[in-house]
Amino acid sequence: MADITRRAGWRHLRSAPTAHIRHHRRGRLVHDGTGLSFWYRSLSAALSEVPVNDRELAMAFHARTADFQDVSVQSTVTYRIGEPEAAATRLDFSIDPDTGAWRGAPLEQIATLLTETAQQHALDVLARTPLAAALVDGVAAVRDRIAAGLAAEPRLPATGIEVVAVRVVAIRPEPEVERALRTPAREQIQQEADRATYERRAVAVERERTIAENELASKIELARQEERLVDQRGTNARREAEESAAADAVRAEAEAVRKVRLARAEAEAAREVGEARAQAQAAWLRVHGEVETGTLHALAATRAAENLPRIESVTVSPDVLTALLGRLGGGGASS
Repeated sequence: MADITRRAGWRHLRSAPTAHIRHHRRGRLVHDGTGLSFWYRSLSAALSEVPVNDRELAMAFHARTADFQDVSVQSTVTYRIGEPEAAATRLDFSIDPDTGAWRGAPLEQIATLLTETAQQHALDVLARTPLAAALVDGVAAVRDRIAAGLAAEPRLPATGIEVVAVRVVAIRPEPEVERALRTPAREQIQQEADRATYERRAVAVERERTIAENELASKIELARQEERLVDQRGTNARREAEESAAADAVRAEAEAVRKVRLARAEAEAAREVGEARAQAQAAWLRVHGEVETGTLHALAATRAAENLPRIESVTVSPDVLTALLGRLGGGGASS
């Protein structure tokens, strides 16, 4: 909408760069262009404001397919007014000289024209297309048909309207029909999910079996190693016993040899001692055989005295001493 300022009976209009302004005064065109700014009198001015920017028009309408199924079509048409002069002469784009507001609803007229034209071509395409094909390939077919139909519509260029682009967002059936159509796909997806679940379980079972086999193989290998360890321990114990027995035999043999040698040495020593004692005894006997009897008596008394207990003192009476001396004297005389 144009920006209008009031000053002492005059009006000043300032338009946007995307708005085409046409100013007529007393039937003559005074100003014509986009982005204009000028003074005018409201009582003698006829103003028109035509937007020249691109505009989006959203459409939603129902159609029926070849198999009598209702579908809803959602599309968007982008258009612009390429010839504002023609549009201003065919549609009411006049604005109030005091407020700048449109006196009519030109954009709604354009929207109605585009919507009805697009809907007519879309219905024509969908009426010859089954529901399944419409849902699969209908978007492109409807878009192309609407674009071709709008381009061939003679009222649009006569009104100065140019169609920039046509987009069909979706073609959707009724909710219950859509659910029914989704059921086979959902069932197939569920089957695929179940199959994936079963395969995953099978893989898990296979992995568990592999793990169990590995554990069993590990236990078997461990048992074999333990068996080899027991055998090796038995072999080592047997070898140790044999070595110990051999060592004991060597020690016993050495001890026997030592004892034999010791016995032989002791026997030899005993024999030599016996011989020495025999020789000494023989010498002793020879000596005693050659000694006088008195000497032998003295020696015997000496030996007896050596074996008698120790006597600290002896008291001899004079009578006994006299008798003893008499005997000794008699004996010596006789000898």
